[in-house]
Amino acid sequence: MRRIACSLAIAALATLAAHAQQIVVEPNDYRTEEYRAPTPPGLKGARVVTTPEAEAIWREKRGAFVDVMPRPPKPANLPPGTVWRDKPRHHIPGSIWLPDTGYGQLAAETDAYLRNGLDSASAGNRDAMLVIYCQANCWMSWNAAKRALSYGYTNIAWFPDGTDGWEQAGLPLVDAQPASRQGSPSK
Repeated sequence: MRRIACSLAIAALATLAAHAQQIVVEPNDYRTEEYRAPTPPGLKGARVVTTPEAEAIWREKRGAFVDVMPRPPKPANLPPGTVWRDKPRHHIPGSIWLPDTGYGQLAAETDAYLRNGLDSASAGNRDAMLVIYCQANCWMSWNAAKRALSYGYTNIAWFPDGTDGWEQAGLPLVDAQPASRQGSPSK
């Protein structure tokens, strides 16, 4: 009987330890590696929204949606003359897509692209709600939301389930085109 109780106690501790390891602590700075990994449950200064909350914001047009999913890189080993076509990105209707702006470190040009894109999405209003997302378990949206806060935006909603949660809820997705570096959709 004592052996069974001891085994049960060990199993319970192992379960608690495994659960504790799944909780990701919010870092002080931006994530710069392993972008497809579990994210923290929150982001200081931002509102975290679930899929139903994001849907309500979208349906009521209470916020601008900002997709920060990166573009897939062109493979380095393609033979000369090979035609490269980007994998299509599907996102929440009405979103602005600012690819490659969720990395932990941004080149000055990419930082300016994000700033201009957020300014466009918010119509220059730092208090406008911006819903920032990419996919589930993706640090890109967490980094971009954190960066938007550092730019002085005060109404940031981080949607950590992103297009994965949106699609699982049976909500519509549309083909995305990245915002041009000059502020209008590119072709």
